[in-house]
Amino acid sequence: MFDRLPEYPWEQLKPYAEKARAHSGGLVDLSVGSPVDPTPEIIRAALEAASNSPGYPSTGGSPEFKAAVVEWFARRRQVSGLTPANVMPSIGSKELISFLPLLLGLGKGDVVVQPKVAYTAYIVGAALVDAEIVSEDDPSLWPANTKLIWINSPGNPDGRVLDVDRMKAAVERARELGAVLASDECYAELGWDDWSNKLIPSVLDPRVCGGDYTNILALYSLSKQSNMAGHRAAFAAGDAALVKSLVNIRMHAGLNTPAPVQHAIAVALGDYEHVAREKEIYRARREILLPAVKAFGFEVTDSEAGLYIWATLREDCWTTVARMAELGILVAPGSLYGESSLKHVRFALTATDERITEGARRLENALGLNHR
Repeated sequence: MFDRLPEYPWEQLKPYAEKARAHSGGLVDLSVGSPVDPTPEIIRAALEAASNSPGYPSTGGSPEFKAAVVEWFARRRQVSGLTPANVMPSIGSKELISFLPLLLGLGKGDVVVQPKVAYTAYIVGAALVDAEIVSEDDPSLWPANTKLIWINSPGNPDGRVLDVDRMKAAVERARELGAVLASDECYAELGWDDWSNKLIPSVLDPRVCGGDYTNILALYSLSKQSNMAGHRAAFAAGDAALVKSLVNIRMHAGLNTPAPVQHAIAVALGDYEHVAREKEIYRARREILLPAVKAFGFEVTDSEAGLYIWATLREDCWTTVARMAELGILVAPGSLYGESSLKHVRFALTATDERITEGARRLENALGLNHR
């Protein structure tokens, strides 16, 4: 059973990281989407205020936490029909993503569908229960024995946004199959281009699901918008019966989100100002890095939202990774994200302003261009 999962993907990058680190100007690490900016003071104060928490936290979420999630979905996601029974906390979104097939009782012979370009955790969950993974974006091609469907908008790594019509098609097909539809929406506050000033749709939006949450779950995280990756601050919302079942299993397993973190989530969701400030920080970094990536010769695809630039030089992704390492820049190879991504790489915007600027300078200087 211990060989169900391959070596952790980022281990493959270690030789390239060493090569990039040897650059005279040091390493510009654009490979991992881990926040580097400070956790906002309002959140740190909330954590401190709730730090005296000697008792066990509620697995299903405190009343304050649940009310904050319901209110946030109404205000920021255009979802007004939720009640406290529809929401639950999780210990980061990746934990729930990776264990959802197990919590749902899936096993051998069942199919888990993921996007063609997919975040690495979906396949982990399928492997843990020995289910089959199918990478397919076209709902009409999802197999009859599908039990769990993952959609991801905005996408990681590609930054693709699913509009209402595409999400609605996924919901309708999931209902035909009797499958659970789980929507990973963790970058929804970070839209660019056409989505810069519009709210990105949720699978719980009544235009998508008709106000019926049966067998639907939306997952969210504050790791990026609130710089809380280190606090494992996340939650899910959707089908009340499904939430109740998941909470029951998690109570048995002792999977509890700490009470101070639940309080901090409630405070963070009620304060949009810090989110708007962080978005502008990432916008500025994107406006420095994106032109340099294009100037180098990359074709940028999707990248409409989120914290990544998804790009290709139309060559094997590992050749591109090696090419970037020569410049002291570390990027993530598309091969980590599925067979459809073998010629792409992912540039992360989660580096300091100085490192982003230095990475852009190196890309432009490689072509003899002056940095803007």
